[in-house]
Amino acid sequence: MRKISIIFLVYLFLNLFGCQREHQEGILKVGTLAGPETDLMEVAKDVAKNKYHLIIKIIEFSDYAIPNQALADGSIDANVFQHEPYLQQTNHVRGYDLVSVGKTFIYPMGIYSRKVTSLDDIQEKAIVAIPNDPTNEARALLLLEKAGLITLASGKTTDASIMDVKKNPRNLQIKTMNAAQLPRILPDVTLAVINTNYAVPGGLSPKEDALYLEDKDSEYANLIVVRAKEAKTVDIENLVQSIQSPEVALAAQRIFRDQALQAWS
Repeated sequence: MRKISIIFLVYLFLNLFGCQREHQEGILKVGTLAGPETDLMEVAKDVAKNKYHLIIKIIEFSDYAIPNQALADGSIDANVFQHEPYLQQTNHVRGYDLVSVGKTFIYPMGIYSRKVTSLDDIQEKAIVAIPNDPTNEARALLLLEKAGLITLASGKTTDASIMDVKKNPRNLQIKTMNAAQLPRILPDVTLAVINTNYAVPGGLSPKEDALYLEDKDSEYANLIVVRAKEAKTVDIENLVQSIQSPEVALAAQRIFRDQALQAWS
């Protein structure tokens, strides 16, 4: 009897621990990056509560690498911070089974400077800072190429790295660093390629301050991402409806100063 009781207690403990990781119906933990995207999720949170009786608990992160890990291990139920190339790369490298259930906005990446007012004024060996995570590194390099500053190896797109720069007429010194730090180090470099979600809280206006900016044809729309097995649940469907609501679209215009481009139809 004692042996059976111990086995039962162990079983009960494991099940109770497991339940802490399971999704509670009517409540979703949603991960965002700290900053204006979190402000936008606060609006979606109100919509979800008022229209769908869905409680959203917002979990803020400061590092691109953590929200997908937290989603995969069950610490959160969804995240809203990444685009398709980043999701594909993370699933491939980490073996996650995460899927997109909807699009949010395109936050155009821009090339900024405090030292020059035109790309034509860039001097030889100028320092250019770009994000250091693989997907945004490639995105920044593609933007630099589109702006005519570099040429990448043939066939290199969303998997490009600094090693794939084939032509660099001005011998630009391209340095990678944490994306969140780029607005702060802008005065110390000639150019910085910055995501809008970091540019805006850093006092930059993409439309007014960027020397070169992604357009509406960008493939880098942000996504609502969940675990594949929970993609079709009612709570997730209501989360998507809340985020893709007129209230959130209007708030995005205000929060991102008309720089967030609606990516859903």
